[in-house]
Amino acid sequence: MSETNFPLELKLRIDWSELDLFGHVNNVMFMKYAQAARVNYWENSGIYSELKKNKVGPMLVSVACQFKKQLLYPGNVTVRSGMEFIRNTSFSIHHKMYDDQGDLVAEAQDVIVMFDFNKNEKTAVPQVMREAAEKLESRKLS
Repeated sequence: MSETNFPLELKLRIDWSELDLFGHVNNVMFMKYAQAARVNYWENSGIYSELKKNKVGPMLVSVACQFKKQLLYPGNVTVRSGMEFIRNTSFSIHHKMYDDQGDLVAEAQDVIVMFDFNKNEKTAVPQVMREAAEKLESRKLS
């Protein structure tokens, strides 16, 4: 994905409690940052409103993270997020995390399935959600 395919940006303050014994941000916190960015994407693309309206929404299947550079306190982490793909019942969001100097510190990838909580089964990504994501991304997704 190119830099232009990361339409959402979320800036988060690093808290002292997020540090590990060595004084850098603990690896678990990167999952927290990816989660915050994932929910931000869901809210901005209309995916979350579909869940509230019809009880059809996202369910996280997997998350992976590649660490590039340690992240230190005090400071902020900026997470840029974009859709990698949309398939019939699933989609993937890619996150790039940067420190205050603009250095890439980690990348994470989420795989999410659309789930009908009424029927307790996965379901197709609704067309209205696909269109909303494509509008947010300013490109055709497949």
